[in-house]
Amino acid sequence: MATTLRSIKSLVPLLDRVLVQRVKAEAKTASGLFLPESSVKELNEAKVLAVGPGALDKDGKRVPMGVNAGDRVLIPQYGGSPVKVGEEEFHLFRDSEILAKIRE
Repeated sequence: MATTLRSIKSLVPLLDRVLVQRVKAEAKTASGLFLPESSVKELNEAKVLAVGPGALDKDGKRVPMGVNAGDRVLIPQYGGSPVKVGEEEFHLFRDSEILAKIRE
């Protein structure tokens, strides 16, 4: 079940959580043809919008996060906690669930 909020800015991830938004697939080919919505697949690429401060280890020290706000990452096909703001959908993942960081 998705959580509904008025503004995404009111959501601050805690501990090792990462707030991401999936990148939308192109609905147009390189040659300029428009694809129907049914043929456009959901991508596993996402943009990191916010990150928590990091989890605590057994000594009480913060474990640094592997990603930062603004990074492009690969996320699992399924999982995460969906958060809906208006018509937009976002997801919360743990830092350890992020598959890879995309370098530019």
